[in-house]
Amino acid sequence: MSPKFPPTQATPDRVSSFPSTSRRSILRFVLSGALGTAFFLVPLRAGGRWTVTFDIVVQHIIAAAPLLVAGYCLALVVVGAAGTVRTLLGRGGPPPAWSQPFKTGGLFAGIRIISVPLAIVFVSGRGPDILTQDSVLSLMWNTLGFSVAVIIPIGAAMLNLFVRYGSLEFVGTIMRPLMRPLFRLPGRSALDSITSWVGSYSVGLYLTRRLTLDGYYTKREAFTIVTCFSTVSIGFVAVVAQTLDLLHLFPLVFGSYFVAIYGLTAVLVRLRPITGVPPVYVERGRPEPERSGSTTALVRDGVQRALAQADAAPAPYRVLTHGLRDGALLASTILGTILVVGTAALLVARETALFDLLGRPLIPLLAALGIPDPSVVAPATLVGITEMYIPALLVRDAAPAARFFVAVLSISQLIFFSAVGPMILDMFRFIPVRAWHLVLLFVMRTGLLIPVLALLTAGLRWSGVL
Repeated sequence: MSPKFPPTQATPDRVSSFPSTSRRSILRFVLSGALGTAFFLVPLRAGGRWTVTFDIVVQHIIAAAPLLVAGYCLALVVVGAAGTVRTLLGRGGPPPAWSQPFKTGGLFAGIRIISVPLAIVFVSGRGPDILTQDSVLSLMWNTLGFSVAVIIPIGAAMLNLFVRYGSLEFVGTIMRPLMRPLFRLPGRSALDSITSWVGSYSVGLYLTRRLTLDGYYTKREAFTIVTCFSTVSIGFVAVVAQTLDLLHLFPLVFGSYFVAIYGLTAVLVRLRPITGVPPVYVERGRPEPERSGSTTALVRDGVQRALAQADAAPAPYRVLTHGLRDGALLASTILGTILVVGTAALLVARETALFDLLGRPLIPLLAALGIPDPSVVAPATLVGITEMYIPALLVRDAAPAARFFVAVLSISQLIFFSAVGPMILDMFRFIPVRAWHLVLLFVMRTGLLIPVLALLTAGLRWSGVL
Protein backbone atom coordinates (compact mmCIF):
# COMPACT_ATOMS: atom_id res chain seq x y z
CA MET A 1 0.00 0.00 0.00
CA SER A 2 1.26 3.50 -0.81
CA PRO A 3 2.08 5.95 1.96
CA LYS A 4 -0.88 7.92 3.21
CA PHE A 5 -0.69 11.59 3.88
CA PRO A 6 -2.45 13.16 6.86
CA PRO A 7 -6.09 13.24 5.77
CA THR A 8 -7.70 16.53 5.00
CA GLN A 9 -10.74 17.11 7.15
CA ALA A 10 -14.04 16.48 5.42
CA THR A 11 -15.97 19.61 4.62
CA PRO A 12 -19.67 19.52 5.41
CA ASP A 13 -21.96 19.66 2.40
CA ARG A 14 -24.10 22.22 4.19
CA VAL A 15 -22.30 25.08 5.80
CA SER A 16 -23.80 27.75 7.98
CA SER A 17 -23.91 31.33 6.77
CA PHE A 18 -21.00 33.77 6.93
CA PRO A 19 -21.91 35.55 10.20
CA SER A 20 -21.25 32.42 12.27
CA THR A 21 -17.80 31.94 10.76
CA SER A 22 -14.91 32.78 13.05
CA ARG A 23 -12.46 35.55 12.24
CA ARG A 24 -9.67 32.97 12.44
CA SER A 25 -11.21 30.95 9.60
CA ILE A 26 -11.56 34.02 7.40
CA LEU A 27 -7.96 35.04 8.03
CA ARG A 28 -6.70 31.52 7.36
CA PHE A 29 -8.56 31.29 4.06
CA VAL A 30 -7.67 34.78 2.82
CA LEU A 31 -4.02 34.83 3.94
CA SER A 32 -3.18 31.27 2.83
CA GLY A 33 -4.88 31.88 -0.51
CA ALA A 34 -3.00 35.16 -1.00
CA LEU A 35 0.32 33.60 0.02
CA GLY A 36 -0.18 30.53 -2.16
CA THR A 37 -1.24 32.61 -5.14
CA ALA A 38 1.77 34.90 -4.77
CA PHE A 39 4.14 31.96 -4.31
CA PHE A 40 2.90 29.71 -7.12
CA LEU A 41 0.82 31.73 -9.56
CA VAL A 42 1.79 35.42 -9.81
CA PRO A 43 4.35 35.94 -12.63
CA LEU A 44 7.46 38.00 -11.88
CA ARG A 45 10.24 39.32 -14.08
CA ALA A 46 13.60 38.10 -12.75
CA GLY A 47 16.93 37.50 -14.48
CA GLY A 48 15.56 38.63 -17.82
CA ARG A 49 12.71 36.10 -17.87
CA TRP A 50 9.21 35.63 -16.54
CA THR A 51 8.93 33.22 -13.64
CA VAL A 52 7.19 32.76 -10.26
CA THR A 53 8.40 33.14 -6.68
CA PHE A 54 8.51 29.37 -6.22
CA ASP A 55 11.00 28.98 -9.06
CA ILE A 56 13.09 31.90 -7.79
CA VAL A 57 13.35 30.32 -4.32
CA VAL A 58 14.32 26.91 -5.72
CA GLN A 59 16.92 28.30 -8.10
CA HIS A 60 18.40 30.51 -5.38
CA ILE A 61 18.84 27.53 -3.04
CA ILE A 62 20.52 25.47 -5.76
CA ALA A 63 22.80 28.31 -6.87
CA ALA A 64 23.72 29.40 -3.35
CA ALA A 65 24.76 25.98 -2.02
CA PRO A 66 25.37 23.49 -4.88
CA LEU A 67 27.68 21.26 -2.81
CA LEU A 68 25.19 21.13 0.04
CA VAL A 69 22.36 20.33 -2.38
CA ALA A 70 24.49 17.59 -3.99
CA GLY A 71 25.10 16.01 -0.57
CA TYR A 72 21.41 16.30 0.25
CA CYS A 73 20.48 14.61 -3.04
CA LEU A 74 22.91 11.76 -2.37
CA ALA A 75 21.47 11.37 1.12
CA LEU A 76 17.94 11.16 -0.30
CA VAL A 77 18.97 8.42 -2.73
CA VAL A 78 20.71 6.44 0.04
CA VAL A 79 17.76 6.82 2.40
CA GLY A 80 15.36 5.69 -0.33
CA ALA A 81 17.44 2.58 -1.09
CA ALA A 82 18.13 1.76 2.57
CA GLY A 83 14.48 2.19 3.55
CA THR A 84 13.40 -0.03 0.67
CA VAL A 85 15.90 -2.78 1.61
CA ARG A 86 14.93 -2.58 5.27
CA THR A 87 11.25 -2.87 4.36
CA LEU A 88 11.89 -5.85 2.06
CA LEU A 89 13.83 -7.62 4.79
CA GLY A 90 11.17 -6.99 7.42
CA ARG A 91 9.86 -10.07 9.12
CA GLY A 92 6.29 -11.15 9.79
CA GLY A 93 3.76 -9.02 11.56
CA PRO A 94 2.33 -5.63 10.66
CA PRO A 95 4.87 -3.37 8.99
CA PRO A 96 6.05 -0.39 11.05
CA ALA A 97 4.61 3.02 10.15
CA TRP A 98 7.99 4.35 8.98
CA SER A 99 8.18 1.70 6.25
CA GLN A 100 5.05 2.76 4.35
CA PRO A 101 6.72 5.28 1.99
CA PHE A 102 9.36 2.71 0.99
CA LYS A 103 7.08 -0.21 0.10
CA THR A 104 7.31 -1.09 -3.58
CA GLY A 105 7.55 -3.99 -6.01
CA GLY A 106 10.69 -5.88 -6.94
CA LEU A 107 11.45 -3.85 -10.07
CA PHE A 108 11.42 -0.46 -8.39
CA ALA A 109 13.22 -1.86 -5.35
CA GLY A 110 16.05 -2.96 -7.64
CA ILE A 111 16.07 0.42 -9.38
CA ARG A 112 16.38 2.25 -6.04
CA ILE A 113 19.31 0.05 -5.02
CA ILE A 114 21.07 0.59 -8.36
CA SER A 115 20.56 4.33 -8.01
CA VAL A 116 23.04 4.55 -5.11
CA PRO A 117 26.21 3.76 -7.11
CA LEU A 118 24.86 5.86 -9.99
CA ALA A 119 24.37 8.83 -7.66
CA ILE A 120 27.91 8.36 -6.31
CA VAL A 121 29.25 8.50 -9.88
CA PHE A 122 27.28 11.69 -10.52
CA VAL A 123 28.27 13.45 -7.30
CA SER A 124 31.95 12.51 -7.60
CA GLY A 125 32.24 12.92 -11.37
CA ARG A 126 34.26 9.72 -11.50
CA GLY A 127 33.12 6.70 -13.44
CA PRO A 128 32.48 5.52 -16.99
CA ASP A 129 32.82 8.27 -19.58
CA ILE A 130 29.34 7.50 -20.89
CA LEU A 131 27.90 8.57 -17.52
CA THR A 132 30.21 11.46 -16.67
CA GLN A 133 29.93 13.26 -20.01
CA ASP A 134 28.45 16.69 -19.41
CA SER A 135 25.37 16.08 -21.56
CA VAL A 136 24.31 13.26 -19.21
CA LEU A 137 25.70 14.25 -15.81
CA SER A 138 24.65 17.89 -16.04
CA LEU A 139 21.09 17.14 -17.14
CA MET A 140 20.34 14.15 -14.92
CA TRP A 141 22.12 15.29 -11.74
CA ASN A 142 22.62 19.06 -11.72
CA THR A 143 19.33 19.89 -13.43
CA LEU A 144 16.74 17.15 -12.88
CA GLY A 145 18.14 15.64 -9.68
CA PHE A 146 18.72 18.92 -7.88
CA SER A 147 15.39 20.36 -9.01
CA VAL A 148 13.27 17.39 -7.93
CA ALA A 149 15.03 17.10 -4.56
CA VAL A 150 14.46 20.76 -3.71
CA ILE A 151 11.13 21.37 -5.46
CA ILE A 152 9.10 18.57 -3.90
CA PRO A 153 9.67 19.28 -0.15
CA ILE A 154 9.34 23.06 -0.50
CA GLY A 155 6.42 22.77 -2.88
CA ALA A 156 4.69 20.22 -0.65
CA ALA A 157 4.99 22.46 2.40
CA MET A 158 3.62 25.53 0.61
CA LEU A 159 0.92 23.54 -1.19
CA ASN A 160 -0.27 22.17 2.14
CA LEU A 161 -0.65 25.71 3.39
CA PHE A 162 -2.41 26.69 0.16
CA VAL A 163 -4.97 23.89 -0.02
CA ARG A 164 -5.64 22.99 3.63
CA TYR A 165 -7.24 26.34 4.45
CA GLY A 166 -9.97 26.38 1.85
CA SER A 167 -8.49 27.28 -1.54
CA LEU A 168 -9.06 23.74 -2.84
CA GLU A 169 -12.72 23.82 -1.80
CA PHE A 170 -13.24 27.26 -3.30
CA VAL A 171 -11.62 26.44 -6.66
CA GLY A 172 -13.36 23.06 -6.80
CA THR A 173 -16.79 24.54 -6.27
CA ILE A 174 -16.58 27.32 -8.85
CA MET A 175 -14.75 25.23 -11.50
CA ARG A 176 -16.95 22.15 -11.37
CA PRO A 177 -19.40 23.36 -14.09
CA LEU A 178 -16.44 23.55 -16.49
CA MET A 179 -14.22 20.60 -15.48
CA ARG A 180 -16.91 17.92 -15.18
CA PRO A 181 -18.56 18.16 -18.62
CA LEU A 182 -15.35 18.87 -20.56
CA PHE A 183 -12.86 16.58 -18.84
CA ARG A 184 -14.99 14.32 -16.61
CA LEU A 185 -13.05 15.61 -13.61
CA PRO A 186 -14.07 17.32 -10.37
CA GLY A 187 -13.65 21.07 -10.20
CA ARG A 188 -10.79 20.79 -7.71
CA SER A 189 -8.61 19.25 -10.44
CA ALA A 190 -8.29 22.74 -11.94
CA LEU A 191 -5.88 23.55 -9.11
CA ASP A 192 -3.64 20.59 -10.06
CA SER A 193 -3.52 21.83 -13.63
CA ILE A 194 -2.65 25.39 -12.64
CA THR A 195 0.09 24.15 -10.30
CA SER A 196 1.88 22.40 -13.16
CA TRP A 197 1.45 25.29 -15.59
CA VAL A 198 3.03 27.90 -13.36
CA GLY A 199 5.13 25.83 -10.98
CA SER A 200 6.30 22.30 -11.65
CA TYR A 201 4.84 18.98 -12.71
CA SER A 202 6.61 17.54 -9.64
CA VAL A 203 4.43 19.60 -7.31
CA GLY A 204 1.35 18.93 -9.41
CA LEU A 205 1.98 15.18 -9.11
CA TYR A 206 2.49 15.51 -5.36
CA LEU A 207 -0.83 17.35 -5.00
CA THR A 208 -2.70 14.79 -7.11
CA ARG A 209 -1.20 11.91 -5.15
CA ARG A 210 -2.10 13.40 -1.83
CA LEU A 211 -5.67 14.26 -2.83
CA THR A 212 -6.16 10.76 -4.28
CA LEU A 213 -5.00 9.11 -1.06
CA ASP A 214 -7.24 11.47 0.90
CA GLY A 215 -10.25 10.29 -1.13
CA TYR A 216 -10.80 13.37 -3.30
CA TYR A 217 -10.14 11.63 -6.63
CA THR A 218 -11.11 8.25 -8.00
CA LYS A 219 -8.42 6.13 -9.61
CA ARG A 220 -9.67 7.11 -13.06
CA GLU A 221 -9.65 10.81 -12.20
CA ALA A 222 -6.14 10.59 -10.79
CA PHE A 223 -4.98 8.65 -13.87
CA THR A 224 -6.46 11.36 -16.11
CA ILE A 225 -4.85 14.22 -14.19
CA VAL A 226 -1.35 12.78 -14.00
CA THR A 227 -1.25 11.71 -17.66
CA CYS A 228 -3.00 14.76 -19.15
CA PHE A 229 -2.23 17.70 -16.84
CA SER A 230 1.40 17.06 -15.80
CA THR A 231 2.45 19.92 -18.00
CA VAL A 232 5.83 21.60 -18.22
CA SER A 233 5.89 25.10 -16.78
CA ILE A 234 5.50 28.31 -18.72
CA GLY A 235 9.18 28.97 -18.04
CA PHE A 236 10.23 25.76 -19.79
CA VAL A 237 8.09 26.65 -22.79
CA ALA A 238 10.08 29.87 -22.99
CA VAL A 239 13.35 27.90 -22.81
CA VAL A 240 12.27 25.73 -25.76
CA ALA A 241 11.17 28.79 -27.72
CA GLN A 242 14.49 30.51 -27.05
CA THR A 243 16.49 27.42 -28.05
CA LEU A 244 14.67 27.33 -31.39
CA ASP A 245 14.90 31.10 -31.95
CA LEU A 246 11.12 31.43 -31.62
CA LEU A 247 10.95 33.66 -28.56
CA HIS A 248 9.51 36.47 -30.67
CA LEU A 249 6.57 34.12 -31.32
CA PHE A 250 6.21 33.06 -27.68
CA PRO A 251 2.51 34.02 -27.35
CA LEU A 252 1.75 31.92 -30.42
CA VAL A 253 3.83 28.97 -29.19
CA PHE A 254 2.31 29.06 -25.72
CA GLY A 255 -1.23 29.64 -27.00
CA SER A 256 -0.93 26.62 -29.32
CA TYR A 257 0.44 24.55 -26.43
CA PHE A 258 -2.40 25.62 -24.12
CA VAL A 259 -5.10 24.71 -26.63
CA ALA A 260 -3.37 21.42 -27.47
CA ILE A 261 -3.23 20.31 -23.80
CA TYR A 262 -6.88 20.93 -23.04
CA GLY A 263 -8.11 19.80 -26.44
CA LEU A 264 -6.24 16.50 -26.14
CA THR A 265 -7.53 15.97 -22.61
CA ALA A 266 -11.13 16.42 -23.74
CA VAL A 267 -10.56 13.68 -26.35
CA LEU A 268 -8.43 11.23 -24.38
CA VAL A 269 -10.74 11.06 -21.34
CA ARG A 270 -13.28 9.41 -23.62
CA LEU A 271 -10.87 6.76 -24.91
CA ARG A 272 -8.88 3.85 -23.53
CA PRO A 273 -6.69 3.42 -21.59
CA ILE A 274 -8.29 6.13 -19.45
CA THR A 275 -11.82 4.71 -19.68
CA GLY A 276 -10.45 1.31 -18.69
CA VAL A 277 -9.37 2.55 -15.24
CA PRO A 278 -12.07 1.82 -12.63
CA PRO A 279 -13.81 4.92 -11.18
CA VAL A 280 -13.28 3.77 -7.59
CA TYR A 281 -11.57 5.45 -4.66
CA VAL A 282 -8.33 4.26 -3.06
CA GLU A 283 -9.63 5.29 0.36
CA ARG A 284 -13.04 6.46 1.58
CA GLY A 285 -14.29 8.76 -1.15
CA ARG A 286 -15.06 12.46 -0.72
CA PRO A 287 -16.83 13.20 -4.03
CA GLU A 288 -17.74 16.77 -4.87
CA PRO A 289 -21.42 17.42 -4.21
CA GLU A 290 -23.58 18.38 -7.14
CA ARG A 291 -24.07 22.12 -7.38
CA SER A 292 -26.45 24.19 -9.48
CA GLY A 293 -27.58 27.76 -9.59
CA SER A 294 -26.18 31.12 -10.57
CA THR A 295 -22.52 32.10 -10.59
CA THR A 296 -23.11 34.18 -7.47
CA ALA A 297 -24.57 31.18 -5.69
CA LEU A 298 -21.58 29.04 -6.72
CA VAL A 299 -19.11 31.61 -5.44
CA ARG A 300 -20.98 31.99 -2.17
CA ASP A 301 -21.14 28.23 -1.72
CA GLY A 302 -17.42 27.97 -2.52
CA VAL A 303 -16.55 30.57 0.10
CA GLN A 304 -18.72 28.87 2.71
CA ARG A 305 -17.10 25.50 2.09
CA ALA A 306 -13.64 27.08 2.11
CA LEU A 307 -14.25 28.72 5.48
CA ALA A 308 -15.51 25.47 6.95
CA GLN A 309 -12.36 23.74 5.69
CA ALA A 310 -10.15 26.48 7.15
CA ASP A 311 -11.87 26.16 10.51
CA ALA A 312 -11.28 22.38 10.66
CA ALA A 313 -7.61 22.44 9.56
CA PRO A 314 -4.72 22.15 12.06
CA ALA A 315 -2.34 24.96 13.01
CA PRO A 316 -0.15 26.41 10.22
CA TYR A 317 3.12 25.12 11.66
CA ARG A 318 1.72 21.57 11.66
CA VAL A 319 0.53 21.93 8.09
CA LEU A 320 3.94 23.18 6.96
CA THR A 321 5.96 20.54 8.83
CA HIS A 322 3.71 17.73 7.59
CA GLY A 323 4.17 18.93 4.01
CA LEU A 324 7.93 19.28 4.36
CA ARG A 325 8.29 15.84 5.90
CA ASP A 326 6.02 14.13 3.38
CA GLY A 327 7.74 15.91 0.50
CA ALA A 328 11.20 14.82 1.69
CA LEU A 329 10.05 11.22 2.12
CA LEU A 330 8.46 11.23 -1.32
CA ALA A 331 11.61 12.74 -2.88
CA SER A 332 13.73 9.99 -1.27
CA THR A 333 11.60 7.27 -2.90
CA ILE A 334 11.43 8.71 -6.43
CA LEU A 335 14.78 10.46 -6.92
CA GLY A 336 16.67 7.21 -7.47
CA THR A 337 14.04 6.02 -9.94
CA ILE A 338 14.33 9.23 -11.95
CA LEU A 339 18.13 8.97 -12.07
CA VAL A 340 18.23 5.34 -13.23
CA VAL A 341 15.30 5.31 -15.68
CA GLY A 342 16.05 8.81 -16.94
CA THR A 343 19.72 8.09 -17.56
CA ALA A 344 18.86 4.89 -19.43
CA ALA A 345 16.31 6.70 -21.61
CA LEU A 346 18.72 9.54 -22.29
CA LEU A 347 21.53 7.17 -23.32
CA VAL A 348 19.21 5.30 -25.70
CA ALA A 349 18.31 8.60 -27.35
CA ARG A 350 21.84 9.99 -27.53
CA GLU A 351 23.98 6.90 -28.11
CA THR A 352 21.86 4.77 -30.44
CA ALA A 353 20.13 5.19 -33.79
CA LEU A 354 16.85 3.78 -32.44
CA PHE A 355 14.77 6.92 -32.97
CA ASP A 356 16.25 7.54 -36.41
CA LEU A 357 15.03 4.08 -37.38
CA LEU A 358 11.63 4.51 -35.73
CA GLY A 359 11.18 7.89 -37.37
CA ARG A 360 11.86 6.81 -40.95
CA PRO A 361 8.28 5.68 -41.66
CA LEU A 362 7.09 9.17 -40.66
CA ILE A 363 9.21 10.98 -43.26
CA PRO A 364 6.74 10.51 -46.17
CA LEU A 365 3.82 11.48 -43.93
CA LEU A 366 5.49 14.68 -42.74
CA ALA A 367 6.49 15.53 -46.29
CA ALA A 368 2.92 14.99 -47.48
CA LEU A 369 1.67 17.28 -44.68
CA GLY A 370 4.02 20.01 -45.88
CA ILE A 371 6.43 20.02 -42.94
CA PRO A 372 9.88 21.27 -44.05
CA ASP A 373 12.98 19.15 -43.39
CA PRO A 374 10.95 15.97 -42.77
CA SER A 375 14.06 13.78 -42.38
CA VAL A 376 15.20 15.98 -39.48
CA VAL A 377 11.75 16.39 -37.95
CA ALA A 378 10.80 12.67 -38.07
CA PRO A 379 13.09 11.40 -35.27
CA ALA A 380 12.32 14.55 -33.24
CA THR A 381 8.62 13.62 -33.19
CA LEU A 382 9.40 10.42 -31.26
CA VAL A 383 12.56 11.08 -29.25
CA GLY A 384 10.61 13.30 -26.84
CA ILE A 385 9.48 10.19 -24.99
CA THR A 386 12.99 10.01 -23.50
CA GLU A 387 13.50 13.69 -22.61
CA MET A 388 11.33 16.62 -23.60
CA TYR A 389 14.22 18.95 -24.42
CA ILE A 390 16.00 16.67 -26.93
CA PRO A 391 13.62 17.35 -29.87
CA ALA A 392 14.47 21.04 -29.70
CA LEU A 393 18.17 20.24 -29.88
CA LEU A 394 17.67 18.08 -32.98
CA VAL A 395 15.95 20.74 -35.08
CA ARG A 396 17.81 23.93 -34.12
CA ASP A 397 19.09 24.31 -37.70
CA ALA A 398 15.83 23.37 -39.44
CA ALA A 399 13.46 25.74 -41.24
CA PRO A 400 11.35 28.06 -39.02
CA ALA A 401 8.15 26.14 -39.77
CA ALA A 402 9.80 22.85 -38.79
CA ARG A 403 11.10 24.40 -35.56
CA PHE A 404 7.64 25.73 -34.65
CA PHE A 405 6.03 22.36 -35.38
CA VAL A 406 8.52 20.47 -33.19
CA ALA A 407 8.41 23.07 -30.41
CA VAL A 408 4.66 22.78 -29.90
CA LEU A 409 4.59 19.03 -30.50
CA SER A 410 7.36 18.18 -28.03
CA ILE A 411 5.97 20.19 -25.11
CA SER A 412 2.44 18.90 -25.78
CA GLN A 413 3.42 15.21 -25.71
CA LEU A 414 3.88 15.55 -21.91
CA ILE A 415 5.10 12.02 -21.16
CA PHE A 416 8.87 11.56 -21.07
CA PHE A 417 10.88 8.96 -19.24
CA SER A 418 13.72 11.11 -17.95
CA ALA A 419 11.41 12.44 -15.23
CA VAL A 420 7.61 12.41 -15.56
CA GLY A 421 7.35 8.73 -16.59
CA PRO A 422 9.23 7.20 -13.65
CA MET A 423 7.65 9.66 -11.23
CA ILE A 424 4.15 8.62 -12.28
CA LEU A 425 5.00 4.92 -12.21
CA ASP A 426 6.53 5.08 -8.74
CA MET A 427 4.13 7.58 -7.15
CA PHE A 428 0.87 6.08 -8.43
CA ARG A 429 1.36 2.34 -8.04
CA PHE A 430 -1.99 2.18 -6.20
CA ILE A 431 -3.99 3.10 -9.34
CA PRO A 432 -2.06 1.26 -10.95
CA VAL A 433 -0.33 3.01 -13.85
CA ARG A 434 1.73 0.78 -16.14
CA ALA A 435 4.62 1.71 -18.42
CA TRP A 436 2.67 0.55 -21.47
CA HIS A 437 -0.14 2.96 -20.55
CA LEU A 438 2.31 5.84 -20.75
CA VAL A 439 3.85 4.67 -24.03
CA LEU A 440 0.39 4.20 -25.55
CA LEU A 441 -0.74 7.66 -24.43
CA PHE A 442 2.46 9.19 -25.84
CA VAL A 443 1.74 7.54 -29.21
CA MET A 444 -1.92 8.64 -29.11
CA ARG A 445 -1.01 12.23 -28.26
CA THR A 446 1.57 12.30 -31.03
CA GLY A 447 -0.81 10.78 -33.58
CA LEU A 448 -3.54 13.29 -32.78
CA LEU A 449 -1.19 16.27 -32.69
CA ILE A 450 0.75 15.74 -35.93
CA PRO A 451 -2.06 16.50 -38.44
CA VAL A 452 -3.51 19.34 -36.35
CA LEU A 453 -0.14 21.05 -35.85
CA ALA A 454 0.75 20.45 -39.49
CA LEU A 455 -2.43 22.30 -40.52
CA LEU A 456 -1.65 25.13 -38.07
CA THR A 457 1.93 25.36 -39.32
CA ALA A 458 0.74 25.47 -42.95
CA GLY A 459 -1.63 28.31 -42.09
CA LEU A 460 1.12 30.28 -40.38
CA ARG A 461 3.44 29.78 -43.36
CA TRP A 462 0.70 30.89 -45.74
CA SER A 463 0.05 34.02 -43.66
CA GLY A 464 3.76 34.87 -43.58
CA VAL A 465 4.21 34.44 -39.81
CA LEU A 466 6.69 31.56 -40.34
